[in-house]
Amino acid sequence: MEKINLVEQIKKLKKERKAIILSHNYQPPEVQGIADFVGDSLELSQKAAAATEAEVIIFCGVHFMAETAYILNPGKKIILPDPETGCPLANTITAKALLEELENYSNLAVVCYINSSAEVKAESDICCTSSNALKVVESLREHQILFVPDKNLANYVNSQTDKLVIPWEGSCPIHDKLITREEALKLKEEHPEAKFMAHPECRLEVLVLADRVCGTSGMLKYVKESSAKEFIVGTEAGMAYRLKKENPDKNFITFKESICPDMKCVTLEKILHSLETLNSCIVVPESVRLKAKRAVVRMLELS
Repeated sequence: MEKINLVEQIKKLKKERKAIILSHNYQPPEVQGIADFVGDSLELSQKAAAATEAEVIIFCGVHFMAETAYILNPGKKIILPDPETGCPLANTITAKALLEELENYSNLAVVCYINSSAEVKAESDICCTSSNALKVVESLREHQILFVPDKNLANYVNSQTDKLVIPWEGSCPIHDKLITREEALKLKEEHPEAKFMAHPECRLEVLVLADRVCGTSGMLKYVKESSAKEFIVGTEAGMAYRLKKENPDKNFITFKESICPDMKCVTLEKILHSLETLNSCIVVPESVRLKAKRAVVRMLELS
């Protein structure tokens, strides 16, 4: 009954506040269930940009995602229900460190994975997501690409292009440390009929074992179109909820402990509190926002 009350209160306040709720695919099931739209980083960026009627965007994700929504929608209230939710990958790089690294190169473009701060985006030429990283890299005239901050995604793109992709030494601890080659081999042996989908934030030694390498939106498409009935999900475990919801006749196996604690911080109580108070608004300084927007919009124009 408590959950039902929370949901009803959220729906009522959402209407009064002219708000929409966006949720990442890795959020808890009850958060995905209350959202107006669930998607990956690129889809959420596009949805935020298209939310012309909304005055308030409740962003159920982590800090860099809410920043991206603000970059595209400075006239709206962008609220992160838990303002402490960060991203260990995004924390591996700062704008200062990036500028220092760029002093070592010339005739080079910077491609910035969307999992990064607004300040880092502002010092980059273009952003990308896991679903469009290769397309973004190949759209650039420069041959040398500094790819920040995910080394695994950079290495994957490098294996798919003739360009020289130089990786930053950052990674997602879930994909880099918890989704291992050893466990992938074990799961494939235990489920010989299953198709293995792996996120490109995983190490190359894992990706070479996969039947399909793709981001979360690509996983949804692959499962929908596949005749297979069982899938090994090589990404954060929360993705299995949406996969099962949209494909109830299929089975999904996740990697042990592949759970991002930051992605599980948002609750229905925190969403309701955000709508009641309109606190925890995300704001990016205008000088940073305008520079970062160029990189984000350039990405969106390719998508």
